[in-house]
Amino acid sequence: MSDIALAAPYLDTDADQLSFALDLPAREALAVSEVTAGALTVQLRLLGASHQVFAGPVRETVACLPDAAGGLPATVTHSFDAWHYHFTARVLDFSARSRSARPHSPRDSSAAGFTPYVARLRDRLSGRPEALCGVFPGSPDAVTALTVEEEGSGVGWRTWHTYPQSRRIVATHTWLEAR
Repeated sequence: MSDIALAAPYLDTDADQLSFALDLPAREALAVSEVTAGALTVQLRLLGASHQVFAGPVRETVACLPDAAGGLPATVTHSFDAWHYHFTARVLDFSARSRSARPHSPRDSSAAGFTPYVARLRDRLSGRPEALCGVFPGSPDAVTALTVEEEGSGVGWRTWHTYPQSRRIVATHTWLEAR
């Protein structure tokens, strides 16, 4: 799927405002795409700078949630009836204050590296039917992107939430496997 130009403004203003939940109902989405991965249908839901992914028993939400403290967990592992779920999140910091190289940080962690990173991400996902990429008004770097991939005996998805104003990107990876 190509980039979707969104008419809605960002609802989240920074990476630290995102929260995580596994049991929320569907929230109003700006765009929805269903992808078949193996025998599983995965629904990608793009919210205002946030996402939901529904797959099998999973109802993953990463969003600015009312009554929830901001800050994503680095890792969540959960067992559903016949499924094993594993979620990871990290923040890539391209701001001028981020001078030290960190494990898992992008190769060019300078402020100037943010825009090329987002451009490469958009190029990599462009035209892929298993991806959903929303671009918010005002900046081609204001993006929420999701993609699904089959992984061995399971299915995985990756998401990116970009914040041009702080030059930070929240990257998540989830893996779901039948037990």
